[in-house]
Amino acid sequence: MKTEKETLSAFPLIGITVRTSNAEGHAAKDIPELWTRFWASNVAAQLAGRVGDDIYSVYTEYEGDYTQPYTTLIGYRVENLDHIPDGFTGLMIEGGPYLKYTVKGNLLQGAVFNAWQEIWNTDIPRAYTADFEIYGPGSQNPLDAEVDIYLAVKS
Repeated sequence: MKTEKETLSAFPLIGITVRTSNAEGHAAKDIPELWTRFWASNVAAQLAGRVGDDIYSVYTEYEGDYTQPYTTLIGYRVENLDHIPDGFTGLMIEGGPYLKYTVKGNLLQGAVFNAWQEIWNTDIPRAYTADFEIYGPGSQNPLDAEVDIYLAVKS
């Protein structure tokens, strides 16, 4: 996993959400179900003002750290949060310092989940505001994908 530090500007996202936690396998069930809903409801077609085709999977509204309940949003970057369709959630990603991890591997064999397990076992000073994955052009082939994970860190 390649790591680099980046400072991001704030940006808006709109998507669909689920409240979950990593305890007792909840996230392992809830997040794949959210992805199924995301594809089945053709989220992209319902968003006006979408900026690009990259898909964002965001972890936010943490009740503490990664062991506590949090919200997952899957959606797209948008121009603004002026028009949020019914059933969708708007979210502003805070600007600031982030650690960017580039994960390469087989998505069907858990490349991204394995990366998160590595991250959870580090002592990175995480901010727990919003962490996210970006599924861009490099993630189109799930057998040999490249996904970026951004961790909000304390400044």
